[in-house]
Amino acid sequence: MELLATDILAEARGLSWPLSALGATIGVLLWLFGWRWHRFWVAFLTTSTAGLIGLSAHAVLGPRMLAAGILLAVAAGMLAMDLSRFFAFGVAGALLWSISQLVLPHFHEPLIVFLIGGILGTFLYRLQIRLMTSFIGTLIAFHSILLILEAITDREFEPSVWAAEHTLGLNIAVIVVTLFGIAV
Repeated sequence: MELLATDILAEARGLSWPLSALGATIGVLLWLFGWRWHRFWVAFLTTSTAGLIGLSAHAVLGPRMLAAGILLAVAAGMLAMDLSRFFAFGVAGALLWSISQLVLPHFHEPLIVFLIGGILGTFLYRLQIRLMTSFIGTLIAFHSILLILEAITDREFEPSVWAAEHTLGLNIAVIVVTLFGIAV
């Protein structure tokens, strides 16, 4: 399993170093301040996604598409924090259910396992958000740093090939940096 996606690195090959540096900066800031800024990120992503969904429904809504997009974005933004708890419940429930299917394949109580996982996810909401922001920030920073190295070496360094050759070491580094980010 590759935590650093070589196909993303291959597609981003040739990206300018200022854009890669911006990506690395965003990744480090998300790694450092993910928990402190999580309300902003949850509200921003929820509002943006809802607005885009509202605007993409133009065939159904016709000329009222802009109003529907704005109203859907405002409504989702107002409910963002409650939606994030609901999302945490669902993700933790689904994760525990899939783990239980791997560990105990003959146990056929998916609803009970899902609800237990959801309740645990709600209780461990802070840890779950810290883990997610630290992990995503680490991935963004690592991808961007490899792209910066490519730009600095005048395209002699191929990040996708190097990442494919050093998968185990990079996976361990991502996990260690993620856990360190939770501790910070």
